[in-house]
Amino acid sequence: MRNLILLIIFATLSKSAFAQEITVKVMDATGAPVVNAVVLVPASKGVKPPASFAWPSMMEQKDIAFSPYVLVVPVGSEVQFPNRDRVRHHVYSFSKGNRFELKLYGQDETRHLAFKTAGIVAVGCNIHDEMIGYIRVVDTPYAAMTGPDGIAHLEGVPAAKGNVTVWHPDLSGGKDVVVPFDAGQGETTVRLTGKLAHAAHH
Repeated sequence: MRNLILLIIFATLSKSAFAQEITVKVMDATGAPVVNAVVLVPASKGVKPPASFAWPSMMEQKDIAFSPYVLVVPVGSEVQFPNRDRVRHHVYSFSKGNRFELKLYGQDETRHLAFKTAGIVAVGCNIHDEMIGYIRVVDTPYAAMTGPDGIAHLEGVPAAKGNVTVWHPDLSGGKDVVVPFDAGQGETTVRLTGKLAHAAHH
């Protein structure tokens, strides 16, 4: 791991008096975009997460790796774990509130699992120790992930001011980074120190 500085640039655009579109760009100290960073805004009391997000609730086993490396899903949703490899996998997690075990299954077989607790789920394979992936289970409808360009878009955020949470398993030991946003300030740059593994650029 290398010690890096992340630059998080917020561009907050007002879509209406009550809904904001927030664009978050996550870069490292060299200006390279950081992919697979989860960006979210906590929901107000009584606001429920959706049944699913726009992307698939799926974590494949492919080429002896989990794909995607990081997945964000709403609490209560079901995640598919298809095996695309020719070898069998034994998928598990010891994460608090979301412990599970999917015993050995082979190529083109799929297992399903619902995640009922918000939090971070570290996923591994009991057969292949090098395999690791992460699922961020969220209890808010305002969540997205950065793509290859390091950008995430959050739509429909009801408040003009608040906090944005940025998380990546390879940043600052996997801890949340919380920073304020203000629609009236336009673009804001926040410097964050942390450790970011090479995987965050792929």
